[in-house]
Amino acid sequence: MTTTHPRAERAARARQAAARLAADGIDGVVFGWVDNAGLTRVKSVPLAQLEHAAEYGVGAAPCFDVFLVDDSTTSSTFTEGPAGDLRLVPDLDRLTPLAAQPGWAWAPADRYAQDGTPHPGCQRRFARRTVDALARRGLTCRAGIEVEWIVADQSGAPATTGPAYGMHRFVDHSDYLRDVLRALTTQGLAVLQLHPEYAPGQFEVSVAAEGPVEAADTAMLVRHTVRAVSARHGLRSSFAPVFTEGAVGNGGHLHLSLRRDDGLDLAHGGPGRHGLHPEAEHFLAGVLAELPALLALGAPSAASYLRLVPAHWAGAYRCWGLENREAALRLITGSTAGQANAEIKCFDAAANPYLAVGAVLAAGLAGLDAGHPLPPEVPGDPGTAERLPTTLPEAIDAYEKSVLLREALGAHLFAAVLAVRRAEAELFALRTDAEIIEATRWRY
Repeated sequence: MTTTHPRAERAARARQAAARLAADGIDGVVFGWVDNAGLTRVKSVPLAQLEHAAEYGVGAAPCFDVFLVDDSTTSSTFTEGPAGDLRLVPDLDRLTPLAAQPGWAWAPADRYAQDGTPHPGCQRRFARRTVDALARRGLTCRAGIEVEWIVADQSGAPATTGPAYGMHRFVDHSDYLRDVLRALTTQGLAVLQLHPEYAPGQFEVSVAAEGPVEAADTAMLVRHTVRAVSARHGLRSSFAPVFTEGAVGNGGHLHLSLRRDDGLDLAHGGPGRHGLHPEAEHFLAGVLAELPALLALGAPSAASYLRLVPAHWAGAYRCWGLENREAALRLITGSTAGQANAEIKCFDAAANPYLAVGAVLAAGLAGLDAGHPLPPEVPGDPGTAERLPTTLPEAIDAYEKSVLLREALGAHLFAAVLAVRRAEAELFALRTDAEIIEATRWRY
């Protein structure tokens, strides 16, 4: 019996994909990955090079593991200096023609060493490992990441100041929002909602839940698409945690729902509070227990803590509650079976989505394995509940002490994230809130 080498199999699939893309007028393919500072980095190849790129990958320096938000660099135990190379290998299952960038297609990339072994610092592969760990326990997860952004004119001012959630700003940008919707749906994404949000110039889009890694891929694709549509309309888009000092910022709320392999929804019809099954209670308890450390991944910027304040629906308190938008963990039962999920509200759009979803799954699995009890819920204003870290250094301290995350991420990835967080905390230590916002406004 003969077996096909993974490289040869990827090359064969890429040949077929290239033929289809050529027929659709595609000239080049963009490969995207997200670094530890939460910035999406890209490389691209002409369509004629897709087969070679799928087989052998495209070079990308490992020093990107320790890039900061301002493109300065630091070093970690395992990543230092300009030497070495990695290979970006596109995931052909997510190869997508870009509706707002005619002639281009996009795919997320995994990172490998030159010898073809997985790079231990690959965030996407980390997320995949946690999904596999969930599967070994007979469980699956559906996830979705809300995408919020500010639309600005070329001067940098919010492009509309109509009322929050108001028809005023929806009408002002009707053509723009139509093109966002068209581009996303043309790319095969199932859009659930598209609407104005709270802050001036702010909008939000939600798409259907899917597997955790796929949800992180989709969050990257949605942002790529929104940015491209904005540019075609002469607008700028910002996904930064805070755009205007004192205003509500851009969240990156993570929604999760657990199921057994037999399809049983573990957040619906159970004997626990609000229909939770024991597995779901233990999982959510694990997430709550680890939330201070998780913030170093889900709220990774100095600007994140200017967003994560009370009375901004940001989830600044370490508690949970049914439909409680001030709690870090909001339980949503939905109106029908299959709609129940938990929303992590304290995460924002500066997060690497693969790190965020992978770490939450790891924390939930730890709670499940240990049988952690879910604490009492907070049904109203959680003002007396425990505050989550209020600064990036506080979150870094919790992260550094987390044995769970150190083991889940592995030594290489854990160290690189820690190095980047420490360096960014130092970078912004002496800056005012306004200076932090100015420095990060257009980076995400």
